[in-house]
Amino acid sequence: MFAARQDSADSLLRAPRNVAVIMDGNGRWAKARLRPRAEGHRQGVKALHRLVERSAELGVEVLTVFAFSSENWKRPATEVRLLMELFAQGLARWEAPLREAGVRLTVVGDRSAFSDSVVRAIEACERGTAGGDRMLLQIAANYGGRWDVCQAARRCAEADEAVTPENLEKYLATAGTGEVDLLIRTGGEQRVSNFLLWQMAYAEIYFTETLWPDFNEASFDEAVRWYQGRERRFGMTSEQVRAASGLTGL
Repeated sequence: MFAARQDSADSLLRAPRNVAVIMDGNGRWAKARLRPRAEGHRQGVKALHRLVERSAELGVEVLTVFAFSSENWKRPATEVRLLMELFAQGLARWEAPLREAGVRLTVVGDRSAFSDSVVRAIEACERGTAGGDRMLLQIAANYGGRWDVCQAARRCAEADEAVTPENLEKYLATAGTGEVDLLIRTGGEQRVSNFLLWQMAYAEIYFTETLWPDFNEASFDEAVRWYQGRERRFGMTSEQVRAASGLTGL
């Protein structure tokens, strides 16, 4: 199901260490083909499968995907039920292949709203893949960036620690994974939709018109090439960046 551990065949195409993806467009993909929204979500799961494989091949260390936001509960109840079913089924089906591929899965977000069966599926997949050291796959479910910052600040207060950037970061849902280097959003929308607000402070943001079910390995490669052409300054000037990279005078 997932490719076995191997070195990337494309040594020149190295993805950034930390990638995040807003998977948008399942419903519009289905509507354009006169199919039910459920089919769009099922095809979206296949697109996620492709992304995980290609990310691991290109050396991504942390991949975080926005599967279900804290605002998505507002969707029709039938669609929410379907999404929860696909989520639980996918976790159960992917556990063994992810483990064999060396991919560790964890779910970030507020689990209190999930049913017991979904929570059990989450915990079982996390336990089963805990030994993975090739790539970390973070599924953001019932997640919101504002919620994340607020709960981190609350935990700082509970621990009687000052609310500093360093202390806050260690209590985020993604603690220990570092900042996002590249954010990809499919489906043509150009907003971050309350996703990883703290973590993407300096992320390069790539928007594509491609609807999520159509996003494939070539689509991801294109995003990586775009990222490779970006100059990441982190507040410095271009001259400072070049000097730090040893490119002065080139």
